[in-house]
Amino acid sequence: MHSLTPEFLAKLRYDGLQIATMRSLGEYRGKQALYFAQSPEVLSDLQQIAVVESTESSNRLEGVVVPKDRLKSLVIKHVTPKSRSEQEVAGYRDALALIHESAENMPFSEGVIQQLHTTLYRYMPQAGGQWKTTNNDIVEKHPDGTVRVRFRPVPAHLTPMAMADLVALYRNASDRHLADPLVLIPLAVLDFLCIHPFPDGNGRVARLLTLLLLYQFDYAVGRYISLERIFEETKESYYETLETSSQGWHEGRHDVRPWLDYFWGALLRAYREFEDRVGAIERGRGAKGDRVRAEVLKCTLPFSISDIEQACPGVSRDTVRLVLRAMKAEGLIAPTGKGRGAKWRKM
Repeated sequence: MHSLTPEFLAKLRYDGLQIATMRSLGEYRGKQALYFAQSPEVLSDLQQIAVVESTESSNRLEGVVVPKDRLKSLVIKHVTPKSRSEQEVAGYRDALALIHESAENMPFSEGVIQQLHTTLYRYMPQAGGQWKTTNNDIVEKHPDGTVRVRFRPVPAHLTPMAMADLVALYRNASDRHLADPLVLIPLAVLDFLCIHPFPDGNGRVARLLTLLLLYQFDYAVGRYISLERIFEETKESYYETLETSSQGWHEGRHDVRPWLDYFWGALLRAYREFEDRVGAIERGRGAKGDRVRAEVLKCTLPFSISDIEQACPGVSRDTVRLVLRAMKAEGLIAPTGKGRGAKWRKM
């Protein structure tokens, strides 16, 4: 049933492209330390942006949406949530913060998984952290009102045993090095989703577990680039590969390759984006970055990117955009519209 049994892992085979992808991810992990040592202030800006994007995207994947201004206030200023959607956003914010601060002290266990779900539901009327007591099929709803069952998870009465097995198999595979962590992590997430242990919130807990487990093997890109945003931007592939790789899971006949390929591709995209952003921000740091920031802080009326470009000759539009994005994440400025004619204003 599980993807993490020694027998299942021993049968997995990887083609040349998959091996090269895992090698590339290992190389990116090795280069992280250079950025961490050289650019702490750059990373601080990126981390704030990533927290906002992760909270927004992971909830939006579940149909939970709040206005942009309220989102920033909830995530950055920790204002009190006013609606159910805001309660869900605030819970995800707190769960993310818990992982960012304490990942090394949160081993993969039933208790930690339940703790993450409890934190998600911290502001909700119903308590979190309890395994489901009724069966919960994963369904797809169509515009014409019809419903298709995408997957039937583990029945409620077998869920506690299935979760205990998942934790034990993951720990055994990790301790015995039965496969690369880049294989074990996505397979643990896949099995968690196939069990679907909670009445609600399973998708969000799965994405939190992804971040947590990557941290524990020193793949720290999710702290600075939102993996949840990448999942949302590629959500058709995200859901399709999960569905494809779950077919035959109960019988142990499932093909995990589509999900592994998708997962590695998303992580590779995050690392490339991380490298691009750090490089671009560093190029905009010092005199140029400070000039843009100072010019924005002087503005009393709404302003456009072109206005800042004119006031800061020699500074590229990419640098202006990056500084504006960082200032937006800090809650200093906000957009007043979308598209080419959009303007910004100070908060």
